[in-house]
Amino acid sequence: MLKALKSLFDRSGEDQPTEHSVEVAAAALLIEVGRADYESDADEQKAIIEAIRLGSGLEDGELESLVASAQESAERSTSLYEFTTLINAQYSMDEKFVLIKTLWRVAAADGDIHRYEDHLIRRIADLLYVPHSDFIRAKLEVLGT
Repeated sequence: MLKALKSLFDRSGEDQPTEHSVEVAAAALLIEVGRADYESDADEQKAIIEAIRLGSGLEDGELESLVASAQESAERSTSLYEFTTLINAQYSMDEKFVLIKTLWRVAAADGDIHRYEDHLIRRIADLLYVPHSDFIRAKLEVLGT
């Protein structure tokens, strides 16, 4: 009986953060913003890949693996919380601000920020405890206004 209870709580390696788990979480958020308006746009996809490449510094093979992991995580996810929790635990406020700016770049890549994209980035910023003033400042910096 005791062994059965212990095995429920000791998953011996399961759900342990992988080397790139926070990068996968950030990439999954980028993917979520890219598909928030229900349109697949080539410019947004390029912006997502470029943001992941710059943010991770990975080689092409590793980058493809990270993007595939992020895509899979985004598709099976039922909430943003699993991604934002990892990011909150490991990112500084400055890094969170840069992430929000990157989310805005992805949303603006197709020349139009859809209201669903705006709403999603606002929710992500709230979950990351980014102040509203920084949320707006990031948007204005990306839009150049």
